[in-house]
Amino acid sequence: MVSIKEVAKHAGVAISTVSKVLNGYPNISEKTRAKVEGAIRELNYIPNSIASALSSKQFGRVALILDPKRQTQAIDQIFMQYLLGALDKAKELNLEAVTIFTSMIAGMNAEEITRHFMSQSISGIIIYGLSKEDKVLQKLIHGQEFSCVVVDAPIVNERTTSVSIDHEQAQYDVAKKTIMDDNCKRVLYIAGRKDGYVTQQRLSGMKRLAQEMDLAMFVRQGDFSERTARNIALKYAKNKDIVVCASDLMAIGAMNALIDMDIFRPVCGFDGITLMGYVGKQMNTIRQDFYSISSHAVEEVDRLMSGESGREVLLPHSIVKMYYKDIIC
Repeated sequence: MVSIKEVAKHAGVAISTVSKVLNGYPNISEKTRAKVEGAIRELNYIPNSIASALSSKQFGRVALILDPKRQTQAIDQIFMQYLLGALDKAKELNLEAVTIFTSMIAGMNAEEITRHFMSQSISGIIIYGLSKEDKVLQKLIHGQEFSCVVVDAPIVNERTTSVSIDHEQAQYDVAKKTIMDDNCKRVLYIAGRKDGYVTQQRLSGMKRLAQEMDLAMFVRQGDFSERTARNIALKYAKNKDIVVCASDLMAIGAMNALIDMDIFRPVCGFDGITLMGYVGKQMNTIRQDFYSISSHAVEEVDRLMSGESGREVLLPHSIVKMYYKDIIC
């Protein structure tokens, strides 16, 4: 099956240019249009049903690819905010959003997923929480058959946009504030999953801070697990001045371990989930607006479906403390 990427290479143009020719955009020179149309004929490229959908936005279908098994009950808030943000923005833009759980495409290779999505007239894809080990989805993205947006993964090409906050800077900011407030020098840093893009980015922020402030940093992998973070804190926190966690859930586990040991150490988290307000101890954290992130992802996929090129979109973050009185209804 000939791909749009192959057509673009054969014609010597960008993939977005092929997309514009397929969809009848007027701002394409006759010379370029002729090259693209010639490549289509020579390669016997058959535009899929997506091509006709693109020219009429009311038929645009966007797949939201999520893996709910990677969530726990404690952070379903993130999952639901992603869904609500995407569905509300899709309705506003007259797009149809369909939810695809990774279990629905498990065992399929990139070519099979491509054919399946084409048969469903899906023209755009938003992937949430892509890991480095998701080789099939990585291949789907790099194949560039679809307009793609990846949330929290630094992948950008002609047909792919990355939407996220600046995780490195955010981790740096919240850790620095907490460390300076308590004049800490010995840091226990509980990182996320080894295969996660955000794990590496947040760790980079911590390494930069440790170097700038001459901190003694001890790193352990917490896998975004409350239980794992609790066990790490039980084992190592007593001899440290502060516990910095790459997620709120891990911060909750670490704080509860400190309470059980009847010692105090400042703890900070990352994400801004409501559950932080119920812990009983106030902790600094990074607030991400997951609804807004997902809403921007839909705007980006709509822009890509119109023939624009992929780009990196960084959204703002803020340092907050979650207070019980602010989250109760």
